[in-house]
Amino acid sequence: MQENATGDDAPSLDEGHGLAGDETPPGEVPPADPARRDDDASAGSSPTEPEAARPEVDRGALILQGLRGAAAWSWRFLLVVAAVVVILYALGRVWVGVLPIILALIVSSVLWPPVRWLRRHRWPGGVAAAAVLLAALGIFSGILAAIAPGITGQVRQVATNAATGADLVLSWLSGPPVNLQSDQLDTYVARATDWLQSRASVLAEGALSTLTAVGSIMVTTILVLVLTFFFLKDGHGFLPWMRKTVGRSAGLYLTEALARVWVTLGGFLRAQAVVAAVDALFIGLGLVLFGVPLAFALAVITFFLSFIPIVGAFVAGGLAVLVALVSNGWVTALWVVLIVIAVQQAESTLVAPMMHSRVMSMHPVIVLLGVAAGGTLWGVLGAFLAVPVLASVLTLVRFGSEHLDLRTGQLHADELRNVTPQGRKAAALAESAAPLFALRARQAYLQAEDERGAAQVAMLGRTGELAASLRDRILSPILRRDRDQHAADDQEIRPPT
Repeated sequence: MQENATGDDAPSLDEGHGLAGDETPPGEVPPADPARRDDDASAGSSPTEPEAARPEVDRGALILQGLRGAAAWSWRFLLVVAAVVVILYALGRVWVGVLPIILALIVSSVLWPPVRWLRRHRWPGGVAAAAVLLAALGIFSGILAAIAPGITGQVRQVATNAATGADLVLSWLSGPPVNLQSDQLDTYVARATDWLQSRASVLAEGALSTLTAVGSIMVTTILVLVLTFFFLKDGHGFLPWMRKTVGRSAGLYLTEALARVWVTLGGFLRAQAVVAAVDALFIGLGLVLFGVPLAFALAVITFFLSFIPIVGAFVAGGLAVLVALVSNGWVTALWVVLIVIAVQQAESTLVAPMMHSRVMSMHPVIVLLGVAAGGTLWGVLGAFLAVPVLASVLTLVRFGSEHLDLRTGQLHADELRNVTPQGRKAAALAESAAPLFALRARQAYLQAEDERGAAQVAMLGRTGELAASLRDRILSPILRRDRDQHAADDQEIRPPT
């Protein structure tokens, strides 16, 4: 179809549709007779024509046309919003099954490069997937095993320092300028105890729900591991199956779009891992230098929380400052604040832009709003998933924008950076359709010019009719009066016979 639109049989856009001689191209106003044009101009410029006689455009018609356009946009927007609401509602109903799939895709995007490397070195798919997955689990378990003894021994020290700090706070409250008496403190403690006792059932329900949540997390973790294994083992066959299912043309576009989402997702997570490692390394070194307890554990917590952009680093830094304040005093806490601020500023200024610029371009305001919305709707998990989801959506939007530019002729296929051979074919297909869309735009333009020319002709004809009517109404009585006057004068001057 595209070849026929661009071949020799297609009408030219620059030749006036191949018309010869004095034929008038469609959509253009035929040239009027010079004499008639002069008469119409002289009639339309008659000083005796009243303003009310000139044809006018009804304001109500224009307002109605604008309201129709606004209504058309409005109901389409409402349909899109309704579709999004239905999709979110359906996801909420099956969220227990959807969440493991999303997490497995995220983990698979990170583990896929080593699996691909092993497959290229003639490892079987199942063996390569199992080896990489077991290696990742071993590294994660090793980190937990390394920090567990230190946490067990240093948590007691932190608890003792916290109790000492609480005693110092109580002694400060009992002295000037607060001067809070011990019996008043006992009253407040008794009230707090009574409140806790009255809320015992609620706390028990909370503990039960916590146990339920822990069980759900364990089940979700097992599902994620199983799904990750199968995604790594058989995921490479998904795109060919999809192309065979949805058809050739749609398969080309979907292959490139999903491949870009996959590359963006994996690249974003790997870049964020580098940023998180920089934060954890330098903040951990600062905590070790100042002798803050739980330094290694806090560094690991900083690493994992840094996967939640902006918010995660702030929370991890606040936790490190709190431990330093309880354990080593406010001087050390102040130094830890300075270290955290310096590291995060260096990371956000140098490391993060360099790593993320190769993968995606998102303004910090968009990131912050996405994290806030995800955290409000789905808690910590929503805050973690917000940025990968936003990155995937923006990738799809950019892909659609590029193909729109290909169809409008503002972009060429060789200017795109496609990640699959199917993407290059899709780009060439979209570019080959550009003349067809240009032809449609030209036809729409000519149709609009046709209508405008017809309106001008009708207006000129109406103006000529009005001018002739005014001439008959105004000039005819004057001419008749002049003729009658001349006849009367002739009668007076004529001698009697």
